[in-house]
Amino acid sequence: MTLFLVSMAGALGCIVRYLLEYLARSRHPTSRPWATVAANALGCGVAGWASYRLTGVLDTNLRTVVITGFCGGLTTFSSAFAIPAILAREHHVKYSIALVAMTPVLCIVAFVVGVNLGH
Repeated sequence: MTLFLVSMAGALGCIVRYLLEYLARSRHPTSRPWATVAANALGCGVAGWASYRLTGVLDTNLRTVVITGFCGGLTTFSSAFAIPAILAREHHVKYSIALVAMTPVLCIVAFVVGVNLGH
């Protein structure tokens, strides 16, 4: 059931992101990057709320639906902040700091590798 709910929440997040992009493009074509920034900021805010408010045992699946599903569909960045926040809240501060420090580095390396795969 959780998989289904994550899928539906992800679809909803994708729709919200599309609507933000559509509205930005229809009003001013060059403002599209700001729709991406807005979607990422909104998703990070929702993920932050879910990380710290949905902390009970019964809320774990709901937190997964909100963060992995909705925020994952909406953003490109929310889980990158939510997971370290959850780890820090659960007293795994070293892992939290490592994730925050290593994620951008690993993403840059993966991007460069991806760019060079076809050469």
